[in-house]
Amino acid sequence: MPDTEGHPARAEMDLLTVLSALADPLRYQVVTALLREPAGAERHCSSFGLPISKSTRAHHFRILREAGLIRQVDRGNSRKARLRREDIESRFPGLLDLIAQNAPADDSSAPSRANH
Repeated sequence: MPDTEGHPARAEMDLLTVLSALADPLRYQVVTALLREPAGAERHCSSFGLPISKSTRAHHFRILREAGLIRQVDRGNSRKARLRREDIESRFPGLLDLIAQNAPADDSSAPSRANH
């Protein structure tokens, strides 16, 4: 059962749900950007430079969170996202390597400073 914020436990992460979340190019871009960050790094959801409205961005991050790909944490008046590397690697060994190898060549979502 997901926690109160919608994060599934590791054992509840489902491959079809994860692949469905990754099928959207914007969500894939978020995951690849987080893969480029050091382990445990957190980024503001707005720091990815997605060309969409705030409500649509919230929808995409909800999909990523409910699939178990990211953990969102409230930091004051904002939310930050962190890739659930250990959970993903434990549940689906090699998936993150495949994602990293197939990352978009031109990723404009890289932050200008660490941990935006």
